[in-house]
Formats: sequence, structure tokens, C-alpha cells
Amino acid sequence: MIRACHVIWGVYGFWLPNDPRGSWSEFVASWELARHGKATRGQLKSVERAELEKWRKRAVESLRYPPVRLTGVQGHAVGVGFGNAVRKSKFTILACSILPEHVHLVVRRHRFSMEQVCILLKGEATKQLHREGRHPMAAFARNGKVPSLWQEGLWKVFLEDDEHIRAAIEYVEQNPVKERKRRQQWSFVRRIESV
Repeated sequence: MIRACHVIWGVYGFWLPNDPRGSWSEFVASWELARHGKATRGQLKSVERAELEKWRKRAVESLRYPPVRLTGVQGHAVGVGFGNAVRKSKFTILACSILPEHVHLVVRRHRFSMEQVCILLKGEATKQLHREGRHPMAAFARNGKVPSLWQEGLWKVFLEDDEHIRAAIEYVEQNPVKERKRRQQWSFVRRIESV
């Protein structure tokens, strides 16, 4: 039985649908970006760093807006928004890392689908960024509409037992350390001895 889920999603421009390493996308919605290759769904493979950087530089130039990279202050606002979502909808978050280009969470099973949970988390984070005047796409607003800072969709792995839940929690908690940042502690994360 599914007891929790490890979810990951990116900010705008983080992992493109035609990334040579693979993606979870089925199509490339932008004609300009499609010039750099078709969707690479499930095509996980190793790519030389120089080759990837060369491809990414060309592909990013095709995006409508510059890629988002959250600052520390913006990341904090995202965390405050996540906390608001947790209080409103009673999610149980077991681990959370908010990085400049993507988010990792371990979320206990909920009555909402994991997609709905993530939509609510993204929504509250976006509201908080607006409240604080820190939305990274605010400069691109047209007719009062601000482009989303989030990529569509998410990547998820269902977790069925204590061993896999603990491993996912450890992975998420170590993610900032891998990027040479401090481990993160969020008040909405539920610390538990036994999962």
C-alpha cells in the first residue's frame, strides 16, 4: 500500500522537455524550443557535461522568459507558502528542500491526489511570493497576469514501506548539502521517529 510519495518539480526553465538526459514530458509545446529536439520522455541517459551545457545554452535562448533561479529570500517565501498550504489542507510533509531551481518533498499519503497536493503547494507559494513582492516573474506581467514561475507537472515516486520512506527523507534532506548549501529545517515538516 502506498504510504508516502517523493515528489520533485522545477521552476521555469529548469529541466526542459527535450533535455538530452531525458525528461518526463511527452511533447515540446514551444516551436522555438522544439528546434532543439523532440521530447525525451523516459530516455534517462548520461550526457557529457560540455555537450549538455552547449545544448542548454542554445535551448534556453529559445525560451520566452529567462529561466528562474530562486534567491534565498524567495526560497524562504516559497517555504512560508508551503507552510500555509500544510495548515489549510492538513498535509503531512516528512521532508522538504527548496533549491534555486527545483523542489523536493516527501509527502505522506493524503485524501487528495499527489498532483492536487502539489498544485495547492505551488499555489500557496506563489501567493506568498506576491504578498512579499518577490515573485521572480513579476517583471513579465502582461495585463495584470504574471507568468508562472513553476514548470508544469511533477516527478513522483510512490513509497510503500519504512525503508523506502526513510531513504527518500534522507535523500531530500541531503539535497541542499549536495549543492553546497546548508540543510534546511522547515516548521511544517513533521519529524517522526517511526514512519
